Amino acid sequence: MNFRKYLKKPKNQFLIAIFMVAIVFCIIILAQIIAKNNFNKNKTGSTNFNFSTSDKASNFANQMDSNSIESVANRVSQSVVSIVSKNQKSSRFFYSTEESASAGTGIIISENGYILTNKHVIEKSSEISIITSGGDSYDNVRVVMIDSLSDIAILKISNAKGLKAAELGDSKKINIGQQVIAIGNALGEYDGTVTSGIISGIGRTVKTSSEDGSSREVLTDMIQTDAAINSGNSGGPLVNAQGQVIGINTAVASKAQSIGFAIPISSVKGILKSISEGKEPKRAYLGTNYISINPQIRKEYNLNVSKGALIKSRRGDAIIYGSPAQKAGLKDGDIITKIDGVEVSKNSSVSSLIGEKSVGDTVEISYIRDGREKSTRATLEEYHK
Repeated sequence: MNFRKYLKKPKNQFLIAIFMVAIVFCIIILAQIIAKNNFNKNKTGSTNFNFSTSDKASNFANQMDSNSIESVANRVSQSVVSIVSKNQKSSRFFYSTEESASAGTGIIISENGYILTNKHVIEKSSEISIITSGGDSYDNVRVVMIDSLSDIAILKISNAKGLKAAELGDSKKINIGQQVIAIGNALGEYDGTVTSGIISGIGRTVKTSSEDGSSREVLTDMIQTDAAINSGNSGGPLVNAQGQVIGINTAVASKAQSIGFAIPISSVKGILKSISEGKEPKRAYLGTNYISINPQIRKEYNLNVSKGALIKSRRGDAIIYGSPAQKAGLKDGDIITKIDGVEVSKNSSVSSLIGEKSVGDTVEISYIRDGREKSTRATLEEYHK
């Protein structure tokens, strides 16, 4: 009897078994990868906002040349839409109604149809239509939120899928002199208009009014740019060299040339976070009135710090009664220096840092009182006008 033959056979079977198990394992892994890819490719009901985690936007070396402006504009324009709003108002003649139409711009922020724009673009509208850069028109549009604290509104196209969402950058990392482009529906007539310029100021306070003078509003922490912004550009993106949206174009200085303003994108990220989590969009608030510290304010109030936010109000209360700020023990005259470890500065004001948070979030606040550094924690609540 050949014992060697019988001794080898089990060993061969063992190797074959291992080989077969390895093949099955590889097949399972491959199937999972394919299934995951197909799921991501076909998934249209989810709301995932494309927030950038890149630090490149703050690098002065990353400036645009003519070729990159063209490239960025072509890419971002796919996420820019024209918004046509119809307004109906009563006529004094024969008790009839008159209908007027106006046009603005919006930014696609999710592939399933969420659109970011300005409040004043759609606030008085009875009917809203959206037209994409590819010419697709949508009439089934609803208003998801009108932010009573800033000039922001969020729309939703019903049953939309496969839209090209813009990448949202970090407006805390911008610099004066940084090159930017603005894209919008200029004058309500020239859709996809692209202009370029630089960031010429940050942390601006702007008093705005509608063209007919019927409404007025004060907007704070605005980005100033010399990229041409015209009527109809409202709600369009201000974009950095990487094609990331860092602001929402909202106003122009009527008595000056080449001075436009954009709302920092970071100030609305908390609202967008609520939507992405399937919650009702709400703006979180702290409940303080403050003055950003600059050389003039430092001198006026004899402060020993060069940046931060002085809790103070020119009119009314510095701390809103019953607010998270009051519950956290903050007082008139305190200087907020950090929120969750991020320094309060022109690039990152209190309102912008709080704007990144959601209702219910607890934040750590560093502040100075009577020359001593202190800290407290506040749980943010919903803002009510």
